[in-house]
Amino acid sequence: MILQPLSVVWNFDPVLFSIGSLDIRYYGLMWALAILIGAKFFDNFVNREGLPAKVSESIFIYGTLATILGARLGHCLFYDTMEYLSKPWTIITGFRDGGMASHGAAIGLLIGLWLFSRRNKLPYIWSLDRIMIPVGIGGAIVRLGNLFNSEIFGQATTLPWGFEFVRSHKWVAEFAPAAVHPTQIYEALCYLATFGILCWLYYRRDIARRRPGILFGIGLIGTFLTRFFIEYIKTEQEPFEVGWALDMGQWLSIPFILLGIYMIWRGATRPGTVPAPVPKAPAATPKKKKK
Repeated sequence: MILQPLSVVWNFDPVLFSIGSLDIRYYGLMWALAILIGAKFFDNFVNREGLPAKVSESIFIYGTLATILGARLGHCLFYDTMEYLSKPWTIITGFRDGGMASHGAAIGLLIGLWLFSRRNKLPYIWSLDRIMIPVGIGGAIVRLGNLFNSEIFGQATTLPWGFEFVRSHKWVAEFAPAAVHPTQIYEALCYLATFGILCWLYYRRDIARRRPGILFGIGLIGTFLTRFFIEYIKTEQEPFEVGWALDMGQWLSIPFILLGIYMIWRGATRPGTVPAPVPKAPAATPKKKKK
């Protein structure tokens, strides 16, 4: 008797509900949830450190728009350059068809945070350190969105937790009936671990104040080194990657990994300063009545 390996048959409907021809997908909701969580964390940082409320109000605008635009443009430029250069209008009109790149989101967020820091007269490193905390959990949530979409999975495996993505044309054409690595879950778990480490360093060790830049560096390494190694067991996202020693995701991850190493070294050897908490106004004391 031949024992068949265990596997998970993944037949999840990616559409939550439809309004006419418009599909509301879990993937989009995961992006919205990640952005909302990031904004809530920033509210907590601002309140905890005694900064004016206007600081947290502006991060939603700068952070959200920069992340979404960066993610979309990153996909168009990194993974399908000629198609979008020949039909540039599809960068906008094809938005609902998917196509968001995490490396593009990272670049967009870096630009948005620079503008945010200038607008609020804060050191750039202050913003970078704190935004990396929700980036960890946000990245995990977005990867769950990829899981719901049955996309960006790995190579064939006989491990008992392999997935059969029966709704994926790619899986049906190239792998069926073999199970494949659920790399979306692997990445999500690693990002959650990075999130936990950063929370501990910020809330328990106060690293952000004592060693500016270290949280940002650890977050970059936890995110992009994870991405670099997991890419080895992923399938190619685009045909042009076939035969490459390193795929596009790995090449794009290397600069972020090097930047992370530099930021940790910088924070460990050259502690800087961050704005002191804004003192709260003393409570008004009632005036004594004249006798």
